[in-house]
Amino acid sequence: MGKTRIRGIGRCIPSNVVTNDDLSGRMDTTDEWIQQRSGIQQRHHIDSDCGAADLGAEAAREALERAKTRLEEIDCIVFATLSPDYDMPSSACVLQSRLGLTGVPAFDVRNQCTGFLYGLTVADSFLQSGRYGKVLLVGGEIHSTGLDFTDRGRQVAVLFGDGAGAAVLERGPSDDRGILSTHLHSEGSFAEKLWLEAAASRGETRLDEEMIAGEDPKIFPKMQGRYVFKHAVTRSIEAIREAVEANGYSVDDIDLLVPHQANLRINQAVAMTLEFPEEKVVNNIQGLGNTTAATIPLALYDALEDGRLTEGQLVCLVAFGAGFTWASALLRW
Repeated sequence: MGKTRIRGIGRCIPSNVVTNDDLSGRMDTTDEWIQQRSGIQQRHHIDSDCGAADLGAEAAREALERAKTRLEEIDCIVFATLSPDYDMPSSACVLQSRLGLTGVPAFDVRNQCTGFLYGLTVADSFLQSGRYGKVLLVGGEIHSTGLDFTDRGRQVAVLFGDGAGAAVLERGPSDDRGILSTHLHSEGSFAEKLWLEAAASRGETRLDEEMIAGEDPKIFPKMQGRYVFKHAVTRSIEAIREAVEANGYSVDDIDLLVPHQANLRINQAVAMTLEFPEEKVVNNIQGLGNTTAATIPLALYDALEDGRLTEGQLVCLVAFGAGFTWASALLRW
């Protein structure tokens, strides 16, 4: 048996489109301000009762269909998310129920923006060890119900969208295609540079009135934007170089770079520093915003649909996010 391959990819994007002009009616911002800083033009938000697992289930069904795989063939579910349906149980278990699959292991990976690549590494390890034959890997997020849509929260709220991407993985028949290597890193000393403080198990209470309605609410994500931007560019470049060098390649050998969609300006800075042509970089943040753990499968989906991703290409995936965590993977598609 050969390397781990992605057999099929699916996606689910809510139909409700929220433009920058829509947000300017809720907070002191403009389309020009948002695009200049992030490249985002619109994002999708849910408009009814829905959880991350619901989006994940729709994406999973499409991934299974494209992979020509029956649900009963899946041996394990890995769900990457920072916006789980509930504190407990895991969204992976909720997803399992939505799909109607019983008995197989299901668990969440909570590594935020790098969650899909951490999950990819776990799935690859399971498959290469022979423990499981087929793994369903899902990245799914609903941000819109947890953002501060006031002037106070505009720097973060304008960035995020809802969505899910899913992939069916299994070992291929030979070593000519598949995952060549994955590379994971973290540095927890920067945890408070990008975080969501409450609700949490620290302190005497997980949630109180002050955390919700005080002058500095703890229930919304906070980010030191310039600090995060700088580290994201630096670490992404390091991770890309690490991936290609580990396999005897150079950056010039990459046919397609699929980065996490946190900020278009980050991805452009990475490409410029590496002297990598922008036409070989997949960016869809303009229409979807940052969907954290879902960005990479959604970007792969789009690249397949528009013909940029084709068989035999050398593809590099890279992500950076809260923790700080960063990761990369190199694949022969």
